[in-house]
Amino acid sequence: MSLAKSLIAGLIGVAFAGAALAQKTQLIVYTALETDQLKAYQEAFNKVEPTIDIKWVRDSTGVITAKLLAEKANPQADVVMGVAATSLALFERNGMLEPYAPLNLDAIMPAYRDKKSPPAWFGMDVFGAVVCFNTVEAKKKNIPIPTTWKDLTKPEFKGQVVMPNPASSGTGYLDVVSWLQLWGDDGGKGGGWKYMDALHENIGQYTHSGSKPCNMAAAGEYVAGVSFEYRGHTNKAKGAPIELVFPKEGLGWDLEAFAIYKGTKKLEAAKKLADWASSKDAMILYGKNFAITAQPGVAPKLANIPADYESRLIKLDFDKAAAGRERTLAEWSKRYDAKSEPKK
Repeated sequence: MSLAKSLIAGLIGVAFAGAALAQKTQLIVYTALETDQLKAYQEAFNKVEPTIDIKWVRDSTGVITAKLLAEKANPQADVVMGVAATSLALFERNGMLEPYAPLNLDAIMPAYRDKKSPPAWFGMDVFGAVVCFNTVEAKKKNIPIPTTWKDLTKPEFKGQVVMPNPASSGTGYLDVVSWLQLWGDDGGKGGGWKYMDALHENIGQYTHSGSKPCNMAAAGEYVAGVSFEYRGHTNKAKGAPIELVFPKEGLGWDLEAFAIYKGTKKLEAAKKLADWASSKDAMILYGKNFAITAQPGVAPKLANIPADYESRLIKLDFDKAAAGRERTLAEWSKRYDAKSEPKK
């Protein structure tokens, strides 16, 4: 072989090798993770698995849940990551998830994963209810800081409370579920509904985002924003004039959770993402944002979250919350949707 032919053959070989290296698997990942978390998680995963690209499809929990249910006959997602476990339990009931035991499953607390073996989903971190209370605006209006959920129904809070719409927001749904479990459902007649009737009188607006009520309270648009502890912690850490209130009756909560979508053509890549998402390295990242991770003892103490936070969480039945979702949301919408912000 001539030198020229040898050089050409070598260049062709290098080109093919380069093409092979450049070929990446793209995973379509449906998520409700906060946009300010996505980059850190993706970069950390790509350090371990550089040949797998993540294409995020992000929206609020309610929108992502509705989208996945609508696409059931023609699935688009490979993975569902950072979506409420109550939604994943609903998908599992509909036969939409691929059970898989990730490498680090044994390190995840049993309360924070699907009970079946192998599990259909596993938890990443807990997000729980908090009230963001603007102390500056409250002082102007002579409104005392609440200590209970029922304090938010007092006359002085008229028009000063904002919370998420449970049909749009996972945070809103965990609030509604927790109040129904605390005070009773009884087909729309129980104490949970009576509480929400009273709260509705004081609601200024129902938002379509779990973060927005805390952001609005932080900006002084409302005195009290029912939100979740991640957004409360980050807003207060940035200097917002808010106190975080953890009502005494108990806190609703849910899990940001992970599942592989049934029928994905990229199962091996999806399993690698599951292995990473269940790892201690991933849990350390989650712990920078949340007080409780699915692996215990990983999250550092967050300055604005009480040390006994986990003990304040109510007992939650994921399957019950999933089974009752459609009826609960229909009842809620019938009663309260008139105060929801317009959808974009």
